Amino acid sequence: MFALKFASLFILAYLIGSFPTGVLVGKIFFHKDIRKYGSGNIGTTNTFRVLGPVAGIIVFLVDFFKGTIATLLPVLFHLGSHYLCLIFGLAAILGHAFPIFLKFKGGKAVATSAGFLLGYNVHFFLICAVIFFPILFITSMVSLTSLISVVLIFIASFFFHDLALSIISGLLVVLIYWSHRSNIVRLKHHQENMVPFGLYYWYYKKHH
Repeated sequence: MFALKFASLFILAYLIGSFPTGVLVGKIFFHKDIRKYGSGNIGTTNTFRVLGPVAGIIVFLVDFFKGTIATLLPVLFHLGSHYLCLIFGLAAILGHAFPIFLKFKGGKAVATSAGFLLGYNVHFFLICAVIFFPILFITSMVSLTSLISVVLIFIASFFFHDLALSIISGLLVVLIYWSHRSNIVRLKHHQENMVPFGLYYWYYKKHH
């Protein structure tokens, strides 16, 4: 009985993660396939850039909370150990990165990963936010911020003395770096897109 319940909820977590928010918002409200514009990514940053801030915020919130909801499935359905939340959160993250609805070509899973961290450990999530947002303000680039933050978050996980959390955080490092391959190339060539705020953005505008 447990195995059937676990398998069913694991599939549900993956499907929740696979929900193609950016693609649906673009097609339904803007008659655009976001995969054909900007960076071609289906996530928050490209949605902001192509469809505007309202669409970007909606996509971020949905992608964020689908990570939280999937992570909390074992709690909602009384499945057992809190550590199972890590497995279900990872299923949602993989769903976003490799969605069955988009032929397994998804987003970079940053927002969904953040939602997963909120669902698993609120205190750890707050520390992650304290790490992420100042770096974003300094670099003015979501991709570079994500690449730096995920490593610092992995290091921070050791202070929680939660081996499972550290293992999942380590896997997130691999996934985030893998999904940001094209961004890393653009960063090396100083061609990466910036958000319209932050220290580097203001410096760049002043000197160009």
